[in-house]
Amino acid sequence: MAGFQPSFVNTRGPTVTAMLYGHTSNMTLNLQTISPSNVTGSFDPPSCMPGTTQWILTSEQVAKTTVQVRLRLNHSLRLCGTNETNSDCCINPLCVLETLQVSACEGNTSQASLTIQVKIYALLVSANAGFDNKTIIQNQVYRPLGECPCDLTFNVCNLRCCCDEDCTTENLQRFKNQCLLGPFGGQLPDPEYQCSVQSAQSSPDWFPFLCVTSPPENNPYLGLFYQGKTIAPKPGMSFGTTVLSAPEQLNGYIEGNPILTINDQYFTIPQTLNGHCVANAPVAFLENFDVRCVTLLQSCPTEAPLQSILEDLRAVVKNGIGGVSVVDVTDKVATDLRDFITISENVGPSGSECKNVTLALDYNFYWKGNGITGITLTRTIGTISLNGSVPVTSRYSASFLSGDIKSEPNSGNPGYQVGRPVIGGILNTSMENDTILIHRAPIHLWKPVNSGLCSNADERPVLFGENSTSGCLLPVSQQDLTKCSLLRNSVRSLQESLVKATLVARNGRPDTFSLADWINISYVTLNASEIEDSNSSCCTDIPAHLHIYVWSLVTGFVDEIPQKSIKSAQISYGLSSWKLECGGGDSSVCMDATETQMLPITSSVTFIDIPLNTGPPKTRYQINFTEYDCNRNDVCWPELAFPFTRFYTGESYSQALAKGLILVFCFIVASVLGTPWKQIRQIWNAL
Repeated sequence: MAGFQPSFVNTRGPTVTAMLYGHTSNMTLNLQTISPSNVTGSFDPPSCMPGTTQWILTSEQVAKTTVQVRLRLNHSLRLCGTNETNSDCCINPLCVLETLQVSACEGNTSQASLTIQVKIYALLVSANAGFDNKTIIQNQVYRPLGECPCDLTFNVCNLRCCCDEDCTTENLQRFKNQCLLGPFGGQLPDPEYQCSVQSAQSSPDWFPFLCVTSPPENNPYLGLFYQGKTIAPKPGMSFGTTVLSAPEQLNGYIEGNPILTINDQYFTIPQTLNGHCVANAPVAFLENFDVRCVTLLQSCPTEAPLQSILEDLRAVVKNGIGGVSVVDVTDKVATDLRDFITISENVGPSGSECKNVTLALDYNFYWKGNGITGITLTRTIGTISLNGSVPVTSRYSASFLSGDIKSEPNSGNPGYQVGRPVIGGILNTSMENDTILIHRAPIHLWKPVNSGLCSNADERPVLFGENSTSGCLLPVSQQDLTKCSLLRNSVRSLQESLVKATLVARNGRPDTFSLADWINISYVTLNASEIEDSNSSCCTDIPAHLHIYVWSLVTGFVDEIPQKSIKSAQISYGLSSWKLECGGGDSSVCMDATETQMLPITSSVTFIDIPLNTGPPKTRYQINFTEYDCNRNDVCWPELAFPFTRFYTGESYSQALAKGLILVFCFIVASVLGTPWKQIRQIWNAL
C-alpha cells in the first residue's frame, strides 16, 4: 500500500512539496488538471493518463519507502503591464486558480492520489526589479529601517506602503486610501513636548518655558525596529522547499538537532507522530522518547521494523565532533511475550511460527559536550505463533546518557511551566568525596486503562498547576477481608509505588549536584492501629486515598512573565473501611468466599498558590475609611499632594519635597508673568 502525506494541499505559492510513503519501487507519477463534474459536482477518480499543465513535476527517493514529490510553477507571477503582449505574465491579479491531481500509478492502476487546490495572486514587482536579495539600509544609527520602515522587500512594491519608492503610480492607486499610518508607514511624528510642534495660536503661555528642544533623531520611536546591518533574508520551512537535505553540522550538535549518518542522511528510529507510528522518524539530539506501536500481524513480517537486519542496525553516525560512532548491537531473546502480544485463542502452538521478530529497539546514546561518544542498541527478538491475526505491540526508545546520568527533560527555565511534570528526585548516598548527586524519580498518579483494574493500570506524571484525581479498581473477596493486615500492606505498597521520590525540585530546571534546588517531601504519619485479623468481613484503616499537596509561589519575573517555584510538598493518606456490599439481589459475593467485588483506590494532587506579600499591613485609617483607600478606589485623595506625600517612592522623600517646591515656585512665576496677571494689572490700572 502507498499513500501521500498530506493527501490534500491548499497552496498560495509557486511550489508544493509532499511525501509518498509505501512500496514505491514500481510506481510512476502522473500530473493532471481536474475539475468537478457538472452532474455530481465531485471530482473524477484518479487517472493514470498524463495531462498537460503549467507545472513541473519531479520526485526524489529519500528513503527505502519514502519519495519526495515536488511541483514547481513554470509560469511568471508578474502582473502584465498595459498593452503588454508577453504571454509569460499574469493578466489578472488572481493569476492561478486551478485544482491539480498527482496520481501514484502501478501500471494503469492508481494506488494513491494527491489533490492540490492552487490559488496564487500576481506579484507587484517594479520595472527595475533585480535579482539581488539584499536590502541596503542607510544611516542605521538614527533610522533603523531607513525613512520608510514598511519598505521590507528590496525592489518590490510592498502593499499599503505609500512611501515605498518601488511602487509605481498604478500600484499606489490600488491602496492609496489604505496606507499604513504612524511610524510603520514612514510617518515619524515629533513628540508633543517638542518646541517646534506647538503653534502660536494653540500653545499656552507657559509652553515656551517648559517645552523641549531636541534634534529630530532623538525621538521615542527609535528602537521600535530591528537595528541590524545588511541583511540577507533566509528561506523558511514550507511546502515550497525545493531541496530536502540534512543540515550540515559544523560545530557539533545542539539540543533538538537531528542526528546525521555518515551519508548526511537523518538517523531514524520508529516513533509516533500525531498518534500514528512512523517507521522512519529522525532522532533529535538530547531528546528521549519511549513509544509503543501496535501492528496487526496476519503473516510473518518480512520488512523493517518488525523484521530487522543486523547490518542495517549497525549504522555509522556522525558524532558531531569530527568523527563517527558505530551502533553496537546486542540481541536479547524474549521468552515471556505478554508485554508484546495479547494472549488469546488466536495464539497457540498449532499456528505458524514467525521467528526472530523484532519486538523492541532500545537505544542508548552516550554524549559529552556537543558530541556523541557512543551508541548501544538492545534488540529484543522473539518467536510468535500465528493462528489468525495477532496484535503485536513493539517498543522503541532512545535515552541520552552523560556518563551514568540519564538526560531528563526540564519543566521550565527557571520557573515551572503549567502543564509540565513536577520533577522528583532521590539523593544518591553512595557517592564518594562528599559529592552530592540527585537522581530523577517519578511522582505519579493512577492512569486507569481498559478494565480499570489496578493490575493493568498505568501511571501518569503529576503536572504542575493542574489539580487532578484518578484511581483504579482492586478486586477484593471475603477471604481477603479476613486478612486485614495483609490487605493494608498490599494497598499501601500499591500507593507507595506511585511516589518513589523523596525530594521535589524547587524550579523547573534543577541542578542535580546542588541540594539548594531541592526540598524534602513531607509525609503525614498514619494513625492506623494494627487491628488483629477477624472474621467480621470488614477491614478498617485501609490507605485507599493518596493525597499530594503542593504549595507554590511566584519568586520573580523574567521579561514580565511570573516564574513559579515549589515551596513545599506533602503526601498524606486517607483511611477507609472496606466491606463488601451484598444488596441488590446479588448475594453471591457474601456466600462464596472467593467471589470478588471491585473496591476503589484513588490518588489526587492539589496545588495551592501562596499569595505575594504586596506591601506593609494596612493602617486602621485604611481599614475603617475604605473610601479613601487608594487600592480600592479610582480616586486617591492622599495622592492629591503628590509628590509631597510619602506615596511617591521614585526617590527619597527629601529630594521629592525639594523638587516639588521648586516646581511650585516655577508655576507661580509663570502665572505672575503670564497673560492672566497681565490682564488683572491692566484692569487695576484702568480703575
